[in-house]
Amino acid sequence: MDLRNRTICASGFHAPERGGIDVLEDVLIDVDAAGTIDAVHRPADPDYRVVREMREASGEMMTLPVGSYLLPGFVDLHVHAPQYPQLGSALDVPLEVWLQKHTFPLEARYEDLAFAQHSYGLLVEDLLANGTTTALYFATIHQAATRALVDICLDKGQRALIGKVAMDNAEECPDYYRDASPEAAIEGTRSLIDYVRSLPGNGENRVLPVVTPRFIPSCTDAALAGLGALAQECGCHVQTHCSESDWEHGYVLSRHGMTDTESLDRFGLLGRKTVLAHANFLTAGDMDRMKLTESAVAHCPLSNAYFAGAVFPLRAALEKGLHVGLGTDVSGGPSASMFENCRGAILVSRMLETGVDPNFAADARATFGPARIDFRDAFYLATAGGGEALDLPIGKLVPGYHFDAIVIDTKVEKSPIRLWDGLDSGDSILQKIIYAAGRANISDRWVGGRHI
Repeated sequence: MDLRNRTICASGFHAPERGGIDVLEDVLIDVDAAGTIDAVHRPADPDYRVVREMREASGEMMTLPVGSYLLPGFVDLHVHAPQYPQLGSALDVPLEVWLQKHTFPLEARYEDLAFAQHSYGLLVEDLLANGTTTALYFATIHQAATRALVDICLDKGQRALIGKVAMDNAEECPDYYRDASPEAAIEGTRSLIDYVRSLPGNGENRVLPVVTPRFIPSCTDAALAGLGALAQECGCHVQTHCSESDWEHGYVLSRHGMTDTESLDRFGLLGRKTVLAHANFLTAGDMDRMKLTESAVAHCPLSNAYFAGAVFPLRAALEKGLHVGLGTDVSGGPSASMFENCRGAILVSRMLETGVDPNFAADARATFGPARIDFRDAFYLATAGGGEALDLPIGKLVPGYHFDAIVIDTKVEKSPIRLWDGLDSGDSILQKIIYAAGRANISDRWVGGRHI
């Protein structure tokens, strides 16, 4: 059911702040004509019964069945849209080999518009089916294919932020796949921005443009400077990779004599709407700089296991006050499911805290310090944390936020979630959802109140 100008009666969960879960029991959520949450009525409110009777009498209320739970839609902060065909493959080589041997040849195929439309259509459908209502996308260097991704997201109803990738450095990018010059990279980005902002049907800004230097190794200084200036001019979001692997981190130190974070800042690419993917090797100074500029991190725990050679110090970043959300990093990460990445974030945080080398005693093995997070933190990162990273009113079930939401049906046939009367209640139900739920459990999804 479309929920614009309607009400949903539901039990569920959201995490308005890190570390705490707001357990919703039979709440009434009013959604206005624009798809924004107008009010949330709780059973303890004095007018709850009157409001509920009015909504039931009008026929404008949808009620979730027992065993179904409402959650905010997931926010994926890092998706390489053109890499979807190689999801789950080519993960046995280092990042620099993976790019040159597998990824660049695949992305070059998106010059074929028919191929791009087919691939992107499947990707967006599958992400929505996995509960991802908002995605931050890297596309390719191709204007027509990137515009096709914009059109597909708008047509299928996903909230999306999309960038034409800029990559012009002939020393690191192959001849068959790169921007011809810094000017071509910058003007191609400007052209996409203009296309998104003038697109009929995008008046609600469901799709937003993003300035997207791939990462420092793939861009010349002239391109980075020009893209930084363009970002300041247009007020767009910015996305790029930051200190992803030993190779990439070392490359920037060698070329620029400073860290990725320092270098990106001097080019004007850090700010409140900037999302830095990975950021595994941030120094204390880098974190201070990110906090000062209010830039965000897309934490990609599954991808980092294959390409980083390190674990992102997530808890330290959160306690520092940095904006952090989760990213699948399709296809550097082998799963498009945010549930899998929630579980991955919890897992790697515990391994960072305890250490992993069995040749050392426990006290000698655990050298990093407090690092673990729990399911509450992971859920926050996948929803409200992602919304805050993007500076968008999404990820929470509160008045003034877009009604972007999913329903988890714990009673679907062959559900991996088992709830026990007398044992499971409150946020322990959410814990089982985070640890066990999958695509088959997602029965409904809405973006801006529209049923998708």
